Amino acid sequence: MRIVIALGGNAMTSADGRATPADQQSAIQQAAEPIADLVLAGHDVLLTHGNGPQVGNLLVKNELTAGHVPPVPLDWCGAQTQGTIGMLLLNALDAAFAARGMERPTAALVSRTLVDAQDPGFANPTKPIGRYLTEESTRPLVEQGQSFVEIADRGWRRVVPSPAPIDCLDSASAAQLMDAGFVVVCSGGGGIPTVREADGRLTGVEAVIDKDLTAGLIAQQVGADILVIATDVDSVIADWGTDRARPIGEVTVDEMHQIAAEQGFAEGSMGPKVAAVTSFAESGSGIGVITSLTKIAHAVDGEAGTRVVPASTLHPAH
Repeated sequence: MRIVIALGGNAMTSADGRATPADQQSAIQQAAEPIADLVLAGHDVLLTHGNGPQVGNLLVKNELTAGHVPPVPLDWCGAQTQGTIGMLLLNALDAAFAARGMERPTAALVSRTLVDAQDPGFANPTKPIGRYLTEESTRPLVEQGQSFVEIADRGWRRVVPSPAPIDCLDSASAAQLMDAGFVVVCSGGGGIPTVREADGRLTGVEAVIDKDLTAGLIAQQVGADILVIATDVDSVIADWGTDRARPIGEVTVDEMHQIAAEQGFAEGSMGPKVAAVTSFAESGSGIGVITSLTKIAHAVDGEAGTRVVPASTLHPAH
């Protein structure tokens, strides 16, 4: 099968959230192991990933040097982190393949995601990024065009637009590489946010695109059979934090729509993941799965995770 796997931020940092180079390298090496097993089993794989901690590091550098050098814009931050994380993933995958006595070419694409320049998010930036600052620390950044909001008892935090993804502009290249046998890393961090100007030119913009929604989109565009969003839980939990808490197993698209409406999954957490896998399954492209990194192979085989499927493909145990 052709599988798109979206690695969450937990796969890129240590267990306590640290994002030093050594922490990131160690975490990515661990993430490569179950992915290599899927490739060994004969599946074609495309990886996409989060980049929140890595962009966060770049934003701190922006803040510390704002009075001396212009801040690096968010589209540049996205491109830089795609390159860094892509390099780490390729090295880790190559090592995991070698340990299994197999050879498989790998490639990482610096990849753009098209958004609508008229998306309402640009007029009302609400996506918080970076660390909390004092009002004084924000002044040189505000002078250079950045927006901040004050959070009671915490400080000031930058907010940016989060437009909806329209098109993964480099998905055709990714699909061709997969057809040629490559394991591909693409659309990391939701892709580099890009708009099309009136004259047809493509331009990067200051925004953050939800990585899970982009994962669902590129899965459709490369013809994936399964979209797996790997997170830090084995499955989605209904009635989280109550004595009625229960894992959600295999459900239809309609059932998941109803569950999502009842549960009100958080926008900054499980909400986009549920939306992404449901939309992917609803498109008729394949099955959408949410599970932990260690359960990916079991989830692909229908034995673990939250699986959203069209009614016609329900597992007999449903």
